[in-house]
Amino acid sequence: MDFLLSDKVAVVTGSSRGLGLASARALVAEGCRVCICARGAETLAEAAIEVEALAKRPNMIIAVQADVSTEAGIDMVITRTVDAFGGLDVLVNNVGRAGGSDLLGTTDAEWQAAFDETLFPAIRASRLAVPHMKSRGGGSIIMIASIWGRESGGRMTYNAVKAAEISLAKAMAQQLAPANIRVNSVAPGSIFVAGGSWHKRQQADPAGIADFIKRELPFGRFGRADEVANIVAFLASSRASWISGASIAVDGVQGRSNM
Repeated sequence: MDFLLSDKVAVVTGSSRGLGLASARALVAEGCRVCICARGAETLAEAAIEVEALAKRPNMIIAVQADVSTEAGIDMVITRTVDAFGGLDVLVNNVGRAGGSDLLGTTDAEWQAAFDETLFPAIRASRLAVPHMKSRGGGSIIMIASIWGRESGGRMTYNAVKAAEISLAKAMAQQLAPANIRVNSVAPGSIFVAGGSWHKRQQADPAGIADFIKRELPFGRFGRADEVANIVAFLASSRASWISGASIAVDGVQGRSNM
């Protein structure tokens, strides 16, 4: 199916690896012009080469080194994108991190960092993107959340910020519908990425991870980043024109929630 994304302009935050990189790959393969961004120069440069290899034409990719957890960083990303491509149609809010442990073991600084590095980048990026989307007659904003924002599980700070992103997406969807801007969240389950957290855990404790897969993942395997990215590309496209305010689980029925 053609997702009708040719020459649309997208920003994907946190896109030098993992779900962000996979989302950028999926969008450029559909004909989008894409801005990828990250803090690390070396991994960003490697990602740019990888994404550009999928582009259908030259000059479809820009890479911006920036810390999007800061106001200046996300402003630079959006500004550079609009300057390079003339507008903005799609925003994928993917950047995020949440540390800490349990209630007594998590400091105020760790709580604040979880929100500063996950929720506020999504708020600021969306705030900057919306005027550009309005000027083009609409757009699509996608939050990369988690099944642990929909139900209990995972680290407490992570649950809280991912639940906040899902709630934010719903509220924004209602507010922005008159401007023809759709807002959705994607809630991945456990996704295996080479070099990622599940990969490291599997190397450290193969028997424990095998037991986790048997116990928690009904399909008997981890999800793949491209399986999440394919949903991102669909939601970004006009093929999903009547989907807004949704939280879509991409988890191989790992989650237990009925919603």
